[in-house]
Amino acid sequence: MTGVETVTVRPEDGTARLDRWFKRHYPGLSHGRLEKLLRTGQIRVDGKRARAGDPIMPGQAIRVPPLPETPAPPVAVKPQARPKDVALLRDAVLYRDDWAVVINKPAGLAVQGGTNTDRHVDALLDGLRFDSTERPRLVHRLDKDTSGCLLVAKTRFAATALAKIFRTRSARKIYWAMVAGVPRPKQGRVSTFLAKEDREDESMMRIARHGEDGASHAVTYYAVVDTAAQKLAWLSLKPVTGRTHQLRAHMEHIGHPIIGDEKYFRIENYEFPGGMQNKLHLLARRIAVPHPRGGVIDVTAPLPPHMVATFRYFDFDAKAKPEGPEG
Repeated sequence: MTGVETVTVRPEDGTARLDRWFKRHYPGLSHGRLEKLLRTGQIRVDGKRARAGDPIMPGQAIRVPPLPETPAPPVAVKPQARPKDVALLRDAVLYRDDWAVVINKPAGLAVQGGTNTDRHVDALLDGLRFDSTERPRLVHRLDKDTSGCLLVAKTRFAATALAKIFRTRSARKIYWAMVAGVPRPKQGRVSTFLAKEDREDESMMRIARHGEDGASHAVTYYAVVDTAAQKLAWLSLKPVTGRTHQLRAHMEHIGHPIIGDEKYFRIENYEFPGGMQNKLHLLARRIAVPHPRGGVIDVTAPLPPHMVATFRYFDFDAKAKPEGPEG
């Protein structure tokens, strides 16, 4: 490119993070260079400063400054979804109508692809077409090892409407988690700034200062539902914002990391009681989203098998109505 241009996000792009949109359309632009262009205000969305993780949608105008010429990337061969994976996704459907589908995403299945990851929900979305002529689109995301409610739009129009609802924070999401120890007080609010930190072989979110480059405000409400002495607690969590790894980073920040979290569980010599499976104990239990045509999409996901085993071991009642964030 030799000059500044304004690019309009196309309908076929759907909704996506700004950095992923750039990776798709400008593969030669490194993430570090993109972050610098964003920090200096050279890249803007609808005339406003933006961040790498900001969601974008069709019709928005992106200011793209001059970028170095890069060779066209090789044409990627899209892997074919295996029939058993498509069947897995269809069997996981908790709700569907002409606008949306809610699936119970299994733990261990990534939502989108990445390095060495070609088996993910996004690659299997054609299996959720049912009688629709359009390919479904992701509306939000869950971490790979988090199970539970994942909302998918059936059409481009539905994706735009639902993404707008998520930006207004009128979507209500409730998570269940098992954490080490018992938080005090038993109901509380965690409010911090989070920023991405790249390490040798992984990226994590860290607590950041207000005004720090790349830092985003994150708010989580929590309530203790039940406890196993002072060893472990079952929490109901309500994220007000939707930052990457928000719940996991916030629970580690208050000294009660989520059981089975390989990134944020840093308590040395901690023994999992009762031989608990070493899997992330975090469930996207419930999602309640205003329906674009009226009413509410309100769906609850069942406990995944490893959390069922944990609940049985500690005699926790999954039918109990938690107080606090879920009330």
